[in-house]
Amino acid sequence: MSHTPARRTVLLCTGAAALSAGCGGGGGDGDAPASSPGRELAPTSDIPVGGGKVFADEKIVVTQPRQGEFKGFSAVCTHQNCLVSDVRDGTIDCACHGSRFSIADGSVEQGPATRPLPEERIAVEGNSVRLA
Repeated sequence: MSHTPARRTVLLCTGAAALSAGCGGGGGDGDAPASSPGRELAPTSDIPVGGGKVFADEKIVVTQPRQGEFKGFSAVCTHQNCLVSDVRDGTIDCACHGSRFSIADGSVEQGPATRPLPEERIAVEGNSVRLA
């Protein structure tokens, strides 16, 4: 004897399957950089010693604390997820609420943020700074 599912059960299962397929297609979180690894961000000459540059589209900040030493950090402020706006006077600055972070290690130099900027992997190849 075979059991035939009720029409309501078939419709509910079909709808649930369609909904879960639509929800699961992203594959990543919204905070990840949109760029692919290996892509050039800038020539090294564009990153000033003692300063840095914000790459808003990639959500990355590249700094050069000392000659020839390049660092990458998330450009998303750890306070309320605004993008940082500027790098000057040895800090990465967020204009939303005034947080400042060290260009050397991303640590908080001025709140309201309490957590450092996470490091992002970059690579220097010749005269080029690239996503790693």
